[in-house]
Amino acid sequence: MTHPQSEEYRKLLDYGRPPNVKKCFPNSNALIVSGKYIDRAMLAKGSCMTIAANGRNAFVIKGTLAAAQRANAAVIIEIARSEGGTGAYCATSLWNIARQTDAYMNEMGITIPVAIHADHFGIKKPEDITPAKTEIRSLFDAGITSIAIDASHMPDDQNLLANIELNPYVPEWAGLETEVGEIKGIHGLSTPEEALFLIQGLNAHSIFPDWIALNNGTTHGIEQSDTGINVALTAKIHKTLAPYGISGAQHGTSGNNSDRLRRIAKETRTTKANVATALQMISWGVKVNDFGNAIMDESGRFIKETGKGVTRGTWENMCAFAAANGWQKGNFKKLNLPFENILTAQDAPVRERMVKGVENFVFTLLTEVFNATDTADLVKRQIFETQSHMPGFKAKRIEQKNEWTRERIIDKASRIITDKSPEGNFDD
Repeated sequence: MTHPQSEEYRKLLDYGRPPNVKKCFPNSNALIVSGKYIDRAMLAKGSCMTIAANGRNAFVIKGTLAAAQRANAAVIIEIARSEGGTGAYCATSLWNIARQTDAYMNEMGITIPVAIHADHFGIKKPEDITPAKTEIRSLFDAGITSIAIDASHMPDDQNLLANIELNPYVPEWAGLETEVGEIKGIHGLSTPEEALFLIQGLNAHSIFPDWIALNNGTTHGIEQSDTGINVALTAKIHKTLAPYGISGAQHGTSGNNSDRLRRIAKETRTTKANVATALQMISWGVKVNDFGNAIMDESGRFIKETGKGVTRGTWENMCAFAAANGWQKGNFKKLNLPFENILTAQDAPVRERMVKGVENFVFTLLTEVFNATDTADLVKRQIFETQSHMPGFKAKRIEQKNEWTRERIIDKASRIITDKSPEGNFDD
């Protein structure tokens, strides 16, 4: 493992940190890198993916970093726009997550590479595009190194056109994720035709995403059934997109059993696995099964484990607050913001066990399920090879731009047979 004071590590920091990170944190020892490097390392190892941990609170961020250091795995720390945007329900935001992560990495002596990802930067209607241009620039000013432009709420042609219009505001070196199909379980599953349309259109405009997120059968939050990820559909879509060098981003990972996640890592091109709800619940001390799905009692309430997570009194206050606001199950996530300072004000041993619970869970995912052990070394090797914060693109333009004008995009989309399925709130 590279020592943080060694000449070798100083070179890694000089080569690998993007310009915005150097500007934000000029005296830092944290190896914060582009999301592109994290993806490339998973591909180099093969049959593996890493965690993209939604840092809804400081305990999740610290626990994930500690686990990654133990596993020598490159990881991603992220927050979705709904979690940490201008209408946030978490104190962690798109504008402070890089600063928090950098501070914790320095405090904890973390030397593995970490990317900071703005997840689900949602564009729900064409009118959202213009203000998004300013907001995206502000995220990178704050140290973000990767972003998911998520216009999947809109029809296929508008999704593609929004991605094209917003791309100039994303630095060329940054990790880039796109999405087709909202994450809404078994309804409105993504199709190879939809995914190919989006990626071909982007390719024609010399836009080469690192990841594509699909609606492949999962839900955000607490899984209500064991249906989960449709591995065969995911593999089929990834095979269709093979000429374009794109990897998969698996959303809704919490609640999927370990065998299914191992299959996703082994049988598809997935390199990024988002985990949010499971880590939140574990940090609070809620009882979960082996793959992070919260276990309910006979009356449908969460089970608080003794000696884990927050204190019993704090948990009772959280439950009372949720009941007063009519928040149940998945809406417990809204407790993050009003209880942030209360959680931080707990006694040190309580805070430490909150972090340790997350660390142990993430370590098991990285080492026994995701196969991400030692991917940190692969990122470092690639940084030394490129001597740059930009590892380059995985694809080149093979589509003709004149075949993908606005008019032709609209016409092509009109011929796609698709089922978007029920409307609803499927943000994060």
